[in-house]
Order: sequence, then C-alpha cells, then structure tokens
Amino acid sequence: AEQFPLNRLLPPAFIDGGQVAFPLGTDHLGRCVASRTLHAIRFSLLVALGGTAIGAVLGTALGLLAGQLRGRMDEAVMAMVDVFASIPFIIFALSVVAFAGADFLIFLLVVGLAGWERYARLARALVLDANTRGYAEAARNLGVPSHVIVARHLVPNIAGPLLVQVTINFPDTILLETGLSFLGLGVQPPLTSLGLMVSEAKDYLALTIWPTVPPAIAIVLTTLAVSLLGDHLRDRTDAVLRQG
Repeated sequence: AEQFPLNRLLPPAFIDGGQVAFPLGTDHLGRCVASRTLHAIRFSLLVALGGTAIGAVLGTALGLLAGQLRGRMDEAVMAMVDVFASIPFIIFALSVVAFAGADFLIFLLVVGLAGWERYARLARALVLDANTRGYAEAARNLGVPSHVIVARHLVPNIAGPLLVQVTINFPDTILLETGLSFLGLGVQPPLTSLGLMVSEAKDYLALTIWPTVPPAIAIVLTTLAVSLLGDHLRDRTDAVLRQG
C-alpha cells in the first residue's frame, strides 16, 4: 500500500524545511521560520539586555547606598531585599503583567526587576569590604567627599564582580522573558520573540515540528553562550583562580 505522506496533512501554509527559499520551513501563516527566528533572537536579546541593565543599575545603586551610608538606609535596603527575595518572582511577574496589561514598557520594567536583590547584596558586600582597604581610608582621611570616593575609588574596584553577576543573571532574564511570552503575558504581536514563536507553534506540534525547533534551539544556544561567557569572566577576574 502506498504510504500517505505527512505533507498532505499539513495546512497549505506549512512548508517543511530544507528548501532554498525556506531553509527552516514556514509557520501556519506561511511566514519564513528562519527570518522570524533571527528577528526574534534580536528582540529577545534586546528585552533581556534592557531588563538586565535595569536590575543591575537599581540593585547596584541601592547596594552602594546601603554599604556607604549604613544605619537606617542599610536596614531599609536589606529589608526590601529580604522581602523581594522571599516572593517567587514568576508569580510576581504574572500578577503585575496580568493586572497592568501586556504593555511593552511595563513588561520591560517587570523583567528588569528580576534579580535586582542579588546586585544589591553583592554591591553592599563589596562596598563594605572596599571601605576597609587602605585606599578608601586614606582618601577619607584626606577629606575627599564620600561621593567622590564612591565614584573614583569604590565603583572601579567592584565593577569586575558586578560584571560577572550581570552575565550570570542574563540567561535567567532571557528564560524569564521567554516564559512570560510563551504564556501570552510578554511580547505581543506584531512584535515577536523566541517565547512567542514557541507559543504560536505549540498548537501544531501534531502536524509538524519545524516552526518549534529553531526558536527552541536558539533559546538553548543563547543562554549557553552567555553562561560560558560568565564563567570565563569569573575565571579572569578571580585572583585565586588565576593563580591556580
């Protein structure tokens, strides 16, 4: 008996990969999966980069204030850190996006709040350690203002560990954006992202896997690449590892 090819079961819009015009096939609307994947990677990286920058700046600024001013400022910042760290972030993100709507700026701010408490804790610890060093104490004894000490002496000396923390948080931010977009609470059409592409293609997995595989592989490779970069930067900035 003649075998019935799967292609005959697919809607007319679907084209399997391997063709010159559509190397990764098309989705259910006839759109090129390869082109959409490249565009989605760019947009997902833009969201992750913006979100990571927001979290890093906010957390580092609060950590610097807590470590430099101490007293009630330190207690207030650490209390906020403890409260925020005790809340499952995915539930917080789902609640905010579902309540405020799927506006892009709101979504970017929500993504930016992911992991800010890690930067705050790290920056505070680094500032407390740096203040015990000779250069900070010498500048303070010479009457140098506190903001000058922070800008010229503390920040350059704590930038390395904070940069490593950025590369550690960046893959988590990509996965958060992907998860929220997959649930329909992130990037909305006509914009696209890797998570949105997987979400749109999941209803057609029984017919074809072509639209799902490229964005899924892109998610894995992107997070893996950034994680490897973070490990490399950690090795380069850690004096103990360099000596070993």
